[in-house]
Amino acid sequence: MPDPILPWPLVKRGDNIFPVRSLQDLLRARNHTVAVDGIFGPLTEAAVKAFQQSRGLNPDGKVGAGTWPKLVLQVKSGSTGDAVRAVQEVMKFHDQSDGEGTPIAIDGIFGQQTDNWIRGFQTALGTTSDGIVGPITWRALVSGMLSG
Repeated sequence: MPDPILPWPLVKRGDNIFPVRSLQDLLRARNHTVAVDGIFGPLTEAAVKAFQQSRGLNPDGKVGAGTWPKLVLQVKSGSTGDAVRAVQEVMKFHDQSDGEGTPIAIDGIFGQQTDNWIRGFQTALGTTSDGIVGPITWRALVSGMLSG
């Protein structure tokens, strides 16, 4: 059966669209100082290269199928920090509430709102709805599945 999840996206210098903010949050979660501004500029590229070098990857500064799996961190209910902010950036990107209901908070706290959203996302994907953001859910999140 073919893999229903889209492949990891290629994100590189010059990009300023989804999922750059989530990438920057993940770099921060891996102790690389970078601004979360949604612009893949020279400082983000330098942080990516440093991360790649630290993991024995080719330090080309591009985030693709070889880098994403090493960069993402498993998060779930009760988790806090920049990796949770990365998930919440995706939630905000996908938000189609048009201002109705509770706005999505990018607060780095994996609480009930984040848990409910992730479980719904997983159900829509047809994967196990356990609320745990592991490699498969991360790939679906950053590849932009269910957007539009």
